Amino acid sequence: MKFGSVPLREAAGAILAHSVKAQDTKLRKGLLLTQTHLDEMAAAGLTSVTVAQLEPGDCHENDAARSLAEALAPDPATVGLRVTEPFTGRVNLLARGPGVAVLDVQALEAFNLVNPMITVATVPQYQQMGSGGMVATIKVISYAVPGEDVVRASALAQGAVRLSGPVFRSAGLIVTDIPGGVSNDKGIAAIRGRVEALGMGLDDIRVVPHEIQALSAALTGVKGDIVLILTGSATSDAHDVAPQAVRVAGGQVDRFGMPVDPGNLLFTGLLDARPVIGLPGCARSPALNGADWVLSRVACGIETTAAHIAGMGVGGLLKEIPTRPQPRASIKR
Repeated sequence: MKFGSVPLREAAGAILAHSVKAQDTKLRKGLLLTQTHLDEMAAAGLTSVTVAQLEPGDCHENDAARSLAEALAPDPATVGLRVTEPFTGRVNLLARGPGVAVLDVQALEAFNLVNPMITVATVPQYQQMGSGGMVATIKVISYAVPGEDVVRASALAQGAVRLSGPVFRSAGLIVTDIPGGVSNDKGIAAIRGRVEALGMGLDDIRVVPHEIQALSAALTGVKGDIVLILTGSATSDAHDVAPQAVRVAGGQVDRFGMPVDPGNLLFTGLLDARPVIGLPGCARSPALNGADWVLSRVACGIETTAAHIAGMGVGGLLKEIPTRPQPRASIKR
């Protein structure tokens, strides 16, 4: 692609690089210049104009963006995505429904190395998405790029962006209650919001005393594809009330504690092949915390082992919640 100032007589068929005021008309950048446009500029006293001129083998920004999007999501509907029409060299990949973004990070990094003018930006790996949320945006920065670079980038990142939708339809919640403890209504509402945002229903809610036997009995009968536990008193050990109740009910505890803050006091396990998530106390608030990361992955069928949770520490320092009674940063007196 050639870029620069040319006499008006040589600009027909070129792309206007910068917006130009021609008498009462504003010609916007990106416009394919016709003789009428050039006559308007000449009448305004202009003798030259800055343009982009495609050379043999070049691919226009919109055509390039469309081709790149088709490579990143070859069959968008089957991977939960919707592709927008190209505009100014940009195409967006949008979520068709709730889910989690699943990205081939190495392929996307290779894609972005082909040509600085060919770019894709995405949400973080495993980011929870709502319907219509932007999962990725493809932007061709210049007005045209070499067609061979479009082919190279496309080959490197075939199918590199997808949305994994929920594979479970419902969740059951057991809340343990302590006399004189916090009200459970706010916590239940926050958890209902999380579950419903993932396209699931909160089908069973049970409130029981904060005791191993009472919680164990509730676990054996609670309905739902995923079992959630919210305790009235924070779980502070792998053998505290909630994890021990899971074991007594015949289940297993895979991990207690996660390197995400807020959200440290979370545990995961299985009960009759159903995933169990012991929620940290911060899940009573709708603010983002480690439980959101685990719940969204589990709900969408993304493998979430103890090792995966251990790997969440980098990037796991989340925003401070103003209402927390003990901020992580010490207060100078």
